[in-house]
Amino acid sequence: MKYSTFIAALPLLQLAAAQPHRRRHAHEHKLVKKAGDVVVTVVNTIYAEATDAPQVIVYVDQDGKPVSTTTEGVTPAPTPAPAAPVAPAPAPVEVAPVAESVAPAPAVTYSAAPEPVKTTAAPVSTPTDSSGGETGFGLVYSPYKASGGCKSLNEVQEDFKSVSTEYKLIRTYGTDCDQVANVLAVVKARKIKLFAGIFDISNLASQVDTIVKAANGDWSNFDTISVGNELVNSGAADAPTVVKAIGTVRGLLKAAGYTGNVVTVDTLVASRANPSLCDASDYCAVNCHPYFDGNVAAADSGNFLTTQIPTLQEKLANKNQKIVVTETGWPWKGISNGAAVASLPNQAAAISSIKKSFASNPESVILFTAYNDMWKQNTPFQFEAEQFWGMGGTNPPSG
Repeated sequence: MKYSTFIAALPLLQLAAAQPHRRRHAHEHKLVKKAGDVVVTVVNTIYAEATDAPQVIVYVDQDGKPVSTTTEGVTPAPTPAPAAPVAPAPAPVEVAPVAESVAPAPAVTYSAAPEPVKTTAAPVSTPTDSSGGETGFGLVYSPYKASGGCKSLNEVQEDFKSVSTEYKLIRTYGTDCDQVANVLAVVKARKIKLFAGIFDISNLASQVDTIVKAANGDWSNFDTISVGNELVNSGAADAPTVVKAIGTVRGLLKAAGYTGNVVTVDTLVASRANPSLCDASDYCAVNCHPYFDGNVAAADSGNFLTTQIPTLQEKLANKNQKIVVTETGWPWKGISNGAAVASLPNQAAAISSIKKSFASNPESVILFTAYNDMWKQNTPFQFEAEQFWGMGGTNPPSG
């Protein structure tokens, strides 16, 4: 989750909530100290072909109007061999032409918000067993210190003392920092489920082995294992490569006794444009953030999600395939994005709206995120909000 250098001229304002904007979910721990992958969204996903020379990237809004530009030097990615599991550069996606003239970038305005709050909540009681069919919303958790270092088991356990027991599934992104074993220990104690992740699809066997060792023959607390996060949307891999990786991981896990869900996670826009990602998964897993659309007020977040999901559903081979929103939320601090304003009241309104819209099927939503991610780096392309998605503006108790 923590490390990735995604290089692509990605859209800035997502219509269907494909948020390549976040390097956050897409970068693994080992590259924490770099600027991270600046992945942003727009109405259509645009993948710029990599070149060694500087190139101008034009960001447009959902109506195709340019809103900003940037110049970046891009290093080409090698074309993958058919059987190789490495992530090649994706094939270009056809999109509507963008005007060459560039409108001035909008003035940067920050919404007023209080500083992050250090958690001092009293320990919560261990929840009752949810294995009997009890469902609830999921929650993202990242086991990294503000400095970028790895958290110990004790520190992970300290963080979870202040995480509400209403959440019945915890999502992580990678296998570094012993996060599978450490978070699994908390999940087992709470009798809930784990959504584990494989981040680097160029090294599948090693990461599967880490997960298998953490499970130690007991897969009862694993709900899902994902293969990659926003790889197609970010331009890190094309759909056929990701689909092949899903098959490889599924085979390795099955040999180790795991028969649960295996999916890849991408943005809703990228999945809609590449439905094979969902077709190859046990259910369709997509990240979708109303904040990056630019036309959605916080209180309309739930409605935004429920209206975008059908646009993806109609593209799937199995029209009845389950769709799970594996990331959604609202920042409490950052640059305003049109109708989307970052603030604590708006974050609360967005989360309330999402929970209300999915009250009858909370297992279909994983909220982003448990705490502020101070190990990440804010950039204008992500509205200076990358660190500030923690519920209630809260920093993790363990630092």
